[in-house]
Amino acid sequence: MTQVQTRAPRDAERPPREVRPHGRTPLYRRERPLWMLLPGGVLMLVVIVVPLLVGVYIAMLDLDQYTLRQWFSAPFVGLANFVEAFTDSPLLHSVWISVSLSVLVTAATVPIGVAAAISTQNRFPGRGLVRSVYLIPYVLPAFVVGTFFRTMLQPQGVVNTVFGTDVLWLNGSASYWALAGVMVWTSWPFVYLLSLAGLQAVDGEVHEAAALDGVTWWAKLRYIVFPYLRGPLSLAVIISILHNINNFTLPFVLFGIPLPSSVEVMPVLTYIASFQSFRFGLSAAMAICSLVIVAIPLFVYLRAVKLDTGDDAGPTRKQRRADLATLAAPVAADIEGARA
Repeated sequence: MTQVQTRAPRDAERPPREVRPHGRTPLYRRERPLWMLLPGGVLMLVVIVVPLLVGVYIAMLDLDQYTLRQWFSAPFVGLANFVEAFTDSPLLHSVWISVSLSVLVTAATVPIGVAAAISTQNRFPGRGLVRSVYLIPYVLPAFVVGTFFRTMLQPQGVVNTVFGTDVLWLNGSASYWALAGVMVWTSWPFVYLLSLAGLQAVDGEVHEAAALDGVTWWAKLRYIVFPYLRGPLSLAVIISILHNINNFTLPFVLFGIPLPSSVEVMPVLTYIASFQSFRFGLSAAMAICSLVIVAIPLFVYLRAVKLDTGDDAGPTRKQRRADLATLAAPVAADIEGARA
């Protein structure tokens, strides 16, 4: 009679795994996510943090064309450049111009971009061509756009000829509205792209259900389409505001130097203080003030989407250790019982 040998399970042959005490996990395993962030952290340090610290240091020096060659030994003036920027320079006026232009242009581009995205959402002959045409203002370089509209807005240009006016669009108070119109023309395709991306996330079955229920177009937009666009539009608004505040090329090419007082935006004012007046310390102070102003809407956006509150960051290290201890307790008890 053949004897059948029964083989013990493979897990029974293995010796019990020793449970490592807490705090003894190797560094390469415990801090693996931090090690993965090291290349990006080094790049951020070199590209962002170091230039920012150098700019703050320059803002506290009386640095001009006479002390530029040996700027490490330039006179230290502390916060004098910041005080001069707010009291003896048109910085506050430029802040108002930049912020008002940015808010106005963003408020105008959002409905235009959303309407353009909705108009090309459904399939129709030539939809790809229409989408490509919509992107023309966005893909053209700012230098080309500024030169093109500078020619059109001349006193004898196309705009005054078509409308039968004699407005000085490139000088005086009308230059503010000229710059706003050009910025709207170049900015709305970005909102259109993000809105189109949000519309692609809407499930087709939702549209079919709305059509079967006889939902009106306004109710469909309000209760189906707009909720899907909340995230993309929030991102589009914050990026549009930041981009319009920091827009340098378009006003510089469109109006030249010096700019009219009604369009003297912060980036161009900083450029004039640095490369026209050669007040490098003062221009650095203006740049730091501009950075603080730009950080305000960014902080508001981060608070709105709860990226900086840690609500969705998961359990903390202390909580993870407590959970691991809870899970490892029965295993450790079984091992001790087996040894006994």
